[in-house]
Amino acid sequence: MHRFDKRKDFLYIGDGSDNTVKTFDADTGRFLGSFVVPDSNIHGPRGLIFDHGGNLLVTNQNLDQPQNGNVLRYNSQTGAFLGELVQSSAPGAPFAPRGIVLSKQNILFVADMGDVDLPGELRTYNGTTGMFLGNLNHSGFNGQFHPRGVVIGPDGFLYVSVRNLPQPLGGSVLRFNPKTGKFLGVFIESNTVNDLNRPEGLVFGPDGNLYITSFRSDESDTDKILIFDGDTGKFLDKIELDVVGQPRAFAQALLFGPDGKLFVPITGDGPDTGTVRRYNIHHHHKSFDVFVPPASAGGPLGEPWYLTFGNTNPATLAYRRYRDEDTCESSDESS
Repeated sequence: MHRFDKRKDFLYIGDGSDNTVKTFDADTGRFLGSFVVPDSNIHGPRGLIFDHGGNLLVTNQNLDQPQNGNVLRYNSQTGAFLGELVQSSAPGAPFAPRGIVLSKQNILFVADMGDVDLPGELRTYNGTTGMFLGNLNHSGFNGQFHPRGVVIGPDGFLYVSVRNLPQPLGGSVLRFNPKTGKFLGVFIESNTVNDLNRPEGLVFGPDGNLYITSFRSDESDTDKILIFDGDTGKFLDKIELDVVGQPRAFAQALLFGPDGKLFVPITGDGPDTGTVRRYNIHHHHKSFDVFVPPASAGGPLGEPWYLTFGNTNPATLAYRRYRDEDTCESSDESS
């Protein structure tokens, strides 16, 4: 099956429960099988995008393995393993890769979260050869730099969600110029109003606002998606994913797809684990339908992480009607 048939699109989700990438019909949510099957060199799938040649790139954490993480490449038609784009043994290999984007200029940006005792880095590679190009300079940021999610915004700047390891609370969203690597400052800082904690997935919506996954601070709090003004970073609203006192239903990543709907894979410790919720965020309705049923109801996902559509722009993560549409990266600073 040609995954980029203009008449049809597919949703791909990395599943940490069996180290696969699973495929779904982008319109109906019907499960179509594992695009990347078990034992295909993945040990902890994280970021997913399709490169400019159409192949699937997966950041792989190599959990419980002796080597660093890497970036793996798979055939767009068959899901067959094509090798390491970024080798775990090569200079500049990421220790714990998470989010990933690929610019128009074919620069691959990988968020390497590091560890409690290992500072994180925002790493760059050649998108074709995987050659390490260097780390972005974050010396202007005074906090703990443990990047988790990345996206290029409508203004052409690179937005990065950052966690404060080892602290369980707080976090930030930083901005960089993706062409020069220059640190442009803190765009969003955690405070008592926005309740931003351990941010990871971040994506700009069709409304221009920035949507970020955030995790509860304690048992009296909720896991949620926070909504910020895409121009100013002002906190606007939230979508709560669970209820205080009930089982958790949190999300590591999120993505806009067909019809401007927000797709949110759910993990946690409750009956919703494995669900993919599809939110209608038009006019702040915040209603959702169950796009993929939870594992408890026979759904195929055990531990869903990052996701991509075939028509997702690999830089902006915006949804395109067709894969070859040139969704704008509008400013002169665009990448």
